[in-house]
Amino acid sequence: MTKPIPIQRWLAAAAGAVLLIGLALALALAPGAGAGPSRASNVGVVGSGTLAWRQVAVLAKPSGDATRIAVLRQFRPDFSPQYVLALSVLRAEKTGKPTWYRISVPGRPNGRTGWVRAASLELHPVYKRLVVYRAARRYEFWDRDKLVRSGKVGVGKPGAETPLGLFYVTSKFDPTAPILGAYAFETSAYSKLTDWPGGGVVGVHGTPWPWLLGQAVSHGCVRLHNDDIQFLRSRVPVGTPVKIVR
Repeated sequence: MTKPIPIQRWLAAAAGAVLLIGLALALALAPGAGAGPSRASNVGVVGSGTLAWRQVAVLAKPSGDATRIAVLRQFRPDFSPQYVLALSVLRAEKTGKPTWYRISVPGRPNGRTGWVRAASLELHPVYKRLVVYRAARRYEFWDRDKLVRSGKVGVGKPGAETPLGLFYVTSKFDPTAPILGAYAFETSAYSKLTDWPGGGVVGVHGTPWPWLLGQAVSHGCVRLHNDDIQFLRSRVPVGTPVKIVR
């Protein structure tokens, strides 16, 4: 004859099962859970780095007689090195050595690319990246296949939307303007009007108003909690890709 299970034991067992199911669901839905980075968080680039020449002509095609679309200088106006992000490479057929790189051209209009001679750049591999989900108003910081940190962001309000696309960090500094919060990354992206000194540049920076995170309130910049931007300041080098998606 089967002995009945006391109601207390049955309730305890049921509660334990519900707890385990809830934990499994939480782990499955957590950011970065599963096989690895999502398609949106992946960034395929050759590398980033600085200019080896004083001036570098950016051409429309990988040919010396192609139309010049921009000229990059080795140093920025503040005398810090000019960084570039290389998106693809052409190699010599016989040696396999790089001959041309296609780079992201900073500035307006967003999304411009062009070709530079391989000898003009000093590149290194890129493993880290910042990904901003504009509609969800969240960011992720990845190092290879590891999600290192994520959190809420503020993005551009209607009429001054944060632009979509693949950009990169061009500079980083301790801001003097309180609106930029505890730390700031300058990016290669531009908006109609931003909170950036001089306007136009889309920055990724802290904020003195953390209660506004998760909303579309900026003039195009991406605002992070000061704790997040302080965490990233020593972990995000200049040249890091910044991918902004819907």
